Amino acid sequence: MTTQQKHSNRQWLRRGAAAVALAAVLGGIAAPVALAAPAPAAGPAYAATAQGGRGHLISLSALERLGPADVTARLATLGLDAATVRYGVAAYRLTYATVDPQGRPTTATGLLVLPRGGPHRLDLVSDTHGTLATRDDAPSGSPGYNRLTPYLHASAGRAVAAPDYLGLGGGPGAHPYMDTRSSVTASVDMLKAARTAADRLGRSVTRDVYATGFSQGGQVSMALGRELSRQGSGFRLRALAPIAGPYDLEGSELPGVTDGRVAPRTAVFYLTYFLTAQNRLHPLYADPAEVFRAPYAQAVESLFDGNHREEDIVAALPASPRELLTPEWYENVRAPRGALQTAVKANDDACDWKPAAPVRLYGGSADTDVPFDNTLACAADLARHGVRAQVVDQGPDADHFVSAIRSAPQAVRWFDSLSRENGPR
Repeated sequence: MTTQQKHSNRQWLRRGAAAVALAAVLGGIAAPVALAAPAPAAGPAYAATAQGGRGHLISLSALERLGPADVTARLATLGLDAATVRYGVAAYRLTYATVDPQGRPTTATGLLVLPRGGPHRLDLVSDTHGTLATRDDAPSGSPGYNRLTPYLHASAGRAVAAPDYLGLGGGPGAHPYMDTRSSVTASVDMLKAARTAADRLGRSVTRDVYATGFSQGGQVSMALGRELSRQGSGFRLRALAPIAGPYDLEGSELPGVTDGRVAPRTAVFYLTYFLTAQNRLHPLYADPAEVFRAPYAQAVESLFDGNHREEDIVAALPASPRELLTPEWYENVRAPRGALQTAVKANDDACDWKPAAPVRLYGGSADTDVPFDNTLACAADLARHGVRAQVVDQGPDADHFVSAIRSAPQAVRWFDSLSRENGPR
């Protein structure tokens, strides 16, 4: 792997976006084939909800089919260990009914990946992705890096549901970044749609869900596990394997933004995305100039419209949080108060519950995107509920990128071992 490729991979994993097109590697992909009629043009969200409620499958389109050697080659582009690859994969885009942050009907898209072979009846993996600013970089969008961990899990013999979240992929509107509640509802409803889709494709899935995710998706997977553990969810949580999630915004992530533990340019990207998205949910400001310095105040909201590439967003923003924020708001980030504190607390309890399923928390102590203190804080929250989660530190050289590359194959092996212990269902 060249130095340039390593840099591109780090760019993707840092914020979850596909940094390069990988045209040569990803060539030969068949055009999508519709397997179900799309939702009606007039009022698709409300029509879908009326038909079948949350999780109703609206459409199913084939994306690509790969053999085991092709899967291994794809994984190699990111340096992922392919030792667990046993099957080829078939990938599909699902469009399904869900709800927005206010509970109103809407639609979302996601990626369903099935192994080409293996048992007829499959357990299900929920794989939730990291931060994305460009809607087409979502798992069901353009082929790229955000399909690789779903392919890794599916090639081991499980069905994989990878939601795009709201406002990404083919979903309408803006993405409510770091709104845990709506990320969870979109993920639960994706699991429901995936069960319907798998059945339509001649495969069935069990109630058993193995939940994992990276970065933003690590935090989502912990909160999703709590939802799946509630009576009446229709699913049975078998294991939780989140990777490098921002579980502790108030105690670890935001302090890291201002004390240097989060790399300055990374901090600016995350912080701008978080503040502009949360302002639509928990009004933080009436005018961006209250929060952001000139000339950035005029541009910040339009930069995160889902159409700008990550590199263009970074180029349009300053090099440090102090250059980005007004003095008052820099201090507010240092010690959240008022509406900002409300927004932070609303998204800061993903680990504050008692899982009955086993938990492994993966991360790296050299992470300058999501400091490892987030993982330790999650483990402490779980311990207060009497749950001893295994913390896997990928080492003093493990930044955000290395943490993901090392952890995802380990999670697959762990899920394999748990599947053997659970036996056939």
